[in-house]
This record gives sequence, C-alpha cells and structure tokens, in this order.
Amino acid sequence: MAMEKAVISKSIYECCAFAVVRTPSVDRACEIAEGCLRGGVNVLEISYTLPNAGEVIAGVKERFGRQIVVGAGTVMDAPTARLATIAGAEFVVANCLSNEVATLCNRYQIPYAPGCTTVTEAMHALEIGAAFIKCFPISNFYGPKLASIFKTPTPWMPLMASGGINLENLAEWVRAGIDCCGIGGLLTEGSAAEIAANAAEVRRIIDEVRAG
Repeated sequence: MAMEKAVISKSIYECCAFAVVRTPSVDRACEIAEGCLRGGVNVLEISYTLPNAGEVIAGVKERFGRQIVVGAGTVMDAPTARLATIAGAEFVVANCLSNEVATLCNRYQIPYAPGCTTVTEAMHALEIGAAFIKCFPISNFYGPKLASIFKTPTPWMPLMASGGINLENLAEWVRAGIDCCGIGGLLTEGSAAEIAANAAEVRRIIDEVRAG
C-alpha cells in the first residue's frame, strides 16, 4: 500500500493505546490480540526481549491480517529491525535511539519510535525521521506531566509513553498531550475476556478525553 508509513502512524495515533506483549507463545499472543481487538485496541507491540519475537509477529499477522497493527519492540540494532519487518512488523519501537535503525526504517517506510531521555536526543530523532518519540525510561519517573513539558516548547513532537500507565492515570496522560501509550499488564494478563474488558475501559477513557 502506498503511504504505508503515514497510514500506520495514523492508526497508532488514532488507537492511542497499544499492548506491550512479551510471550514466546504464538497462541497466547493471539489470545491477547483477540481480547484487545474485542475491547477496541487494535495495536500490539511484540518485544524482542524474546528470541522468537519474529515468529510471534508472523503468527499474529497471519491470524488477524489487517484487523490489527503489529509492531516490534526493544529493537536496538538494524539487523533486528530488518528481521522484524521481514516477519511482518509494521512499526518499530526501541528503548534507545539508533541512527542505523532510523535509516533502515525510513528506507522501508516503517514508523520508528526510539527511546529518548532528553530534548536534544528527541530533536535528533525527529531530524533522522522518527515517527514518534518514546519517552523512555523517563515516563516511569515523571508521569503525565512529562508530556506537557516536552509539548510546551515543541507542540508538534509526537510523543509515545510506555511504562507506568494505568486506568487511574491514562486520562491525565492523554489530556497532557501524549499521542500514544504502551500498556503492559492491563492488556496482556488474564483471559481474553478480562483483556477485552480492560481494553474497552482504555478505549472509553481515550475517546472521552479526546472528544472533550
């Protein structure tokens, strides 16, 4: 599809939340995806903290196709990024910034969200083509006020938070201007029905805040 990078970036922004999945089991990842979809969250990040993440990405894409947007997480180098995209990853998230990964993602028109800690690092990431700036690991420490701190001088900076986000503070994050947020336990633990219930609550909060 033409304009793939823009289309996927827009999908991530519109969904606003995505499940951060760390399971070596394709079946379990599909169960998580099923729950998320039922609750209205159609974006998943499969973490490369697991050696078979590519297999899990491919399995979820094969099962759900275009119903779900699947990305790769914890991608710290270009070879991993390329393997992830070959497996079917539609976006790439990292805990650090890599010029090589940025180049590769731009080459194949894959949205890239590198982990940045400082404004200088974040601006460099934008200059080399990052689609989102992942506030990592600082979102855990600063909480929702972090979004407005970054957005006040650079309101155009597309921010992703991952870590420390729950049903109690999600509204605050969205209100502060975060563009998308990774959520672990809430969207990955329990049965598909429990995940669906949590995903529906996440969806409700995001839609209400954005509508307001």
